[in-house]
Amino acid sequence: MEIRWDQNTKEPMKVKEKNGVIYLTYPAFEKFSWCCHGFSTRIGGVSQGIYRSMNLSFQRGDRREDVEENYRRISRAIGFDLEGTVCSQQTHTVNIRQVRKEDGGKGVLRPLDYQDVDGLICNIPGMTLATSYADCVPLFFVDPVHKAVGLAHSGWRGTAGRMGGHMIRAMKEAFGSIPEEMYAAIGPSICQKCYEVSEDVAEVFQEQFPGHAEERNLLYKKENGKYQLNLWRANQIILQEEGIPTEKISFPGVCTCCNPEFLFSHRASKGRRGNLSAFLGIRGAME
Repeated sequence: MEIRWDQNTKEPMKVKEKNGVIYLTYPAFEKFSWCCHGFSTRIGGVSQGIYRSMNLSFQRGDRREDVEENYRRISRAIGFDLEGTVCSQQTHTVNIRQVRKEDGGKGVLRPLDYQDVDGLICNIPGMTLATSYADCVPLFFVDPVHKAVGLAHSGWRGTAGRMGGHMIRAMKEAFGSIPEEMYAAIGPSICQKCYEVSEDVAEVFQEQFPGHAEERNLLYKKENGKYQLNLWRANQIILQEEGIPTEKISFPGVCTCCNPEFLFSHRASKGRRGNLSAFLGIRGAME
């Protein structure tokens, strides 16, 4: 399968395969042996039809037993324990939950008992955070000093609400994280070329990103009155303004909408699709 990569990304994500499961990782994170991470693709699962094949959503109409098998496969491939995996409950907010040991398995092996959570943070060995996507932006955060991690879902509403900034401040408050010491990554999501938005959305970004709204690589107006919005650039601005060094911010190099056979895309499929997932955790037995 040919993958269309963004040629402007200096160090794009790596494609990895294990037992037929294909997933993506960040080169910058691989130096941290205590950190487990990965981003799923459509390849290597058992789901059929519009969910083919590695669908990781229980909410889109797929067979539950197929989704459960997909989770087992992706967890074995990346190397994390489902008993310690905790899922978000995404509603395009900037709400963040600090994960506890008793949250293990929620959203996969047992029901969620919380709502409206788009960001998760944790510093417990043996726990893995999981969030879901099909064009929206995943945000990964690694604090190598305090061995803490954070994972967030940031669509256009979350990006306009500066979810990245909320995550950094939440990790600072919970774990003592210092932005200058942290690493961050922007995950596979829709690129600017594919992401056309209406004037009302463009106006929100013009208001929220003063000094950057005139940048064509953030937002530019088309002849039809619509705009092309670059969520990668918007999140980069947020992370930089919050103090994460530019050289510690990674980009995916791959667009979901440009690669609908490799990655699920809501826009490319017109809503007929499964979900991808981002995973970020801390290795080690749960104590």
